[in-house]
Amino acid sequence: MSQFPITDKTKITRLPKRGVYDKETVYKILDEALFCTIAFNLNGQPFQIPTGFCRLDDKLYVHGSVGSHYMRELVANNLPVNINVTFMDGIVLARSAFHHSVNYRSVSVFSKATQVTDPEKMDTILEAFTEKMCPGRWNDIRKPTASEWKATMVIEFAIDEASAKVRTGPPVDDDEDYDMNVWAGVLPLQIQKGQLTPDPKLKPGVDVPSYLR
Repeated sequence: MSQFPITDKTKITRLPKRGVYDKETVYKILDEALFCTIAFNLNGQPFQIPTGFCRLDDKLYVHGSVGSHYMRELVANNLPVNINVTFMDGIVLARSAFHHSVNYRSVSVFSKATQVTDPEKMDTILEAFTEKMCPGRWNDIRKPTASEWKATMVIEFAIDEASAKVRTGPPVDDDEDYDMNVWAGVLPLQIQKGQLTPDPKLKPGVDVPSYLR
């Protein structure tokens, strides 16, 4: 898989060795993330909107209410956005306070929003979004009605400019500090599924589906 072109916006200038531009790595991080932050400037005021998203090929998709102020503004004003996802994979515990760090994976995408209006495409996107959040769920649930679709807005972001930044590995201490009697290493962090909590209004006799076990 090819690399994204390095632009003034995507070039990693601080610790450039951590910069990653290959599409496989960028897409893998995006696909693992369940939500992103969309940053933009509207009339001189900066905003950041956290939201769920999904990727299909070289596009990111977000959906919401047709009354969503930020979505309508992004489309109507052709506003540039910065979309970011970040995973904190571990706390890096060094021998000195200065060299403490974190292991992380992050992706930044620079793009503009386009509204999706084709009904079949919108249906495909919502299915992909649902399956990303909970694989196997789409075939188990009621599909959107015509009135629900009328109340839904879907926007698309082309992934033309993107880069990742990644840190892995142990702490890097000053040479003289390695003789200190201080534990050093990495405290791993990860997202885990918790115990299912059934809806109080769940119909009696409905079992937990296999894809949730």
